Amino acid sequence: MLLIALVALSLAVPAALAQDYQPRRPRNLFEFLFGTPRERVIQQRAPERPAARPRQRSKSSSAVARPPAEPETPVVEKSATAKTVLVVGDFMASGLAEGLNDVFAQNAEIKVVDRTKGSSGFARDDFFDWPKEIKPMIDAEKPAAIVVMLGSNDRQQMRVGEVREQPLTEAWTKEYEARSTAFATTLRESKVPFVWVGQPSFKPKNMLSDMLAFNDVYRKAAEGADGTFVDIWEGFVDENGAFVTNGPDMNGQPVRLRSNDGINLTKAGKRKIAFYAEKPLYKILGITPSGAPIPGVAALPQADPHSRMPVDRTLPVSLDDPELDGGAELLGQKFDPKDKPRTPAERLAIDGIAPDPTPGRADDFKPSAPPPATPAPQTDTTGALRR
Repeated sequence: MLLIALVALSLAVPAALAQDYQPRRPRNLFEFLFGTPRERVIQQRAPERPAARPRQRSKSSSAVARPPAEPETPVVEKSATAKTVLVVGDFMASGLAEGLNDVFAQNAEIKVVDRTKGSSGFARDDFFDWPKEIKPMIDAEKPAAIVVMLGSNDRQQMRVGEVREQPLTEAWTKEYEARSTAFATTLRESKVPFVWVGQPSFKPKNMLSDMLAFNDVYRKAAEGADGTFVDIWEGFVDENGAFVTNGPDMNGQPVRLRSNDGINLTKAGKRKIAFYAEKPLYKILGITPSGAPIPGVAALPQADPHSRMPVDRTLPVSLDDPELDGGAELLGQKFDPKDKPRTPAERLAIDGIAPDPTPGRADDFKPSAPPPATPAPQTDTTGALRR
């Protein structure tokens, strides 16, 4: 049995070896260059690299980038004799007061007093009556100049007698004009010069057209009370007259002027409104933009703003007058045009009388005077003896 098992094993081993053995065939040119299919599969099975760990974002990088805050304008201490600029009006006037504070921050002789009421206007006199309340404010502050900005809250019903009128109806407009005029009249009676700043454009379209109508009312009231009306509309619209959120500041640089609601002002917008009010205020206060007094010019509060300066007038000199006869009179000389003698040009054109020619000129046709006669020699009649 052992012999039989050894014989069977000897026969099975060569058969298995013959089954695994396969003759190696020669490679063709493609396999020589790129390898056999088995070799290509082995090359493609590259070891996988460990996945890179995600970088953790720092807290500073995840924060939203914000523009740098604008530096605050340093304010000098005001002197005891500083002149007061009183600012009155609604929430837009409050922004104007902030801008004026920046204007006069370095001027110790000018201080800005903000007496604005954010929700006030002319339409709700039951909430705050400006024509009635402005007089006590002036008496308390004793300002050298007043700045007014009102109307942004007035697009609402107004009680006229016992009736609530809708905005900009005929009765509403008539009552609104009366209240604006009464307010301006009170300012004139206080004998304090004032500047009335108009409203800018607003993003809501219905507000935009209404503010144009309001500005006409304010202009009429201010100028009728000898005040100064400042129109700022062009500074807050584009070339087509449409509302803009961004626009040039007082230096011409593009900035954001309004907030997202299209109503409130940014810091740059407040400073721009104050820029429009600067020039008339400088004139009223009698100072230059640098704060120095204007030589020879006194501030308007010391003068009567309603006085009329006499104006001397004289007739202009005619350019077609060859001898400029009309320029011999002194400024302010009184004369009757009927008694004025005619000029040589008028005598030639109207009467046909030519001016006298200059002696010796080519047009001098007068006969020349005969030469003087030579005196005859005198004869001696003395009868003296000749030697």
